[in-house]
Amino acid sequence: MTMNENLTPEERVERIAGHFSEIISLLGEDTSREGLVKTPMRAAKALWYVTKGYRESAEDVMRQAMFEHDGSQMIVVRDIEFYSLCEHHMLPFFGTISLGYLPKGRIIGLSKLARCVEVFARRLQVQERLTAEVCRAVQREIGAEGVMAVCRARHLCMQMRGVEKQSSSTVTTHAEGLFATDAALRAEFLQAIGGYGA
Repeated sequence: MTMNENLTPEERVERIAGHFSEIISLLGEDTSREGLVKTPMRAAKALWYVTKGYRESAEDVMRQAMFEHDGSQMIVVRDIEFYSLCEHHMLPFFGTISLGYLPKGRIIGLSKLARCVEVFARRLQVQERLTAEVCRAVQREIGAEGVMAVCRARHLCMQMRGVEKQSSSTVTTHAEGLFATDAALRAEFLQAIGGYGA
């Protein structure tokens, strides 16, 4: 157990604010300036919120709405919006994830799929891992015959810095179970979500 694990959430936010104050000062700003006096705490609270996935469980979220279901046809939820932070630069990346799964006796409430995405997105992430983690969590929790996800995102670490390519976007995919082995199923899913997109 690290020393930080003994801190309350309020104490953690307070410490994060202290670090933000130091960072702002190191950038050459006056932290006592009117516009910046409350910025360290605001930034700390914002960072605490956008990383709330560390304090949540995708399994717990999905178990809140699990139902028996005899059908076996594909279930697809398109364009679930998400916002995340790139773990390399801590700059935002954001976009949508489309999920499809083949039920095997159980289905998940549709809103819980969106909440599952939220749990993994609200962490320091890379898009490739985010896509895979969502797929694996759904597969593991309901024992689906297969799960597939397509994630489309724009990365501010590519748009605001580095190569500064404002029109670039990234598409990642992940497949579990039958989707990983059946090209026809993958094609059916892609048709349902309108393909990989631009």
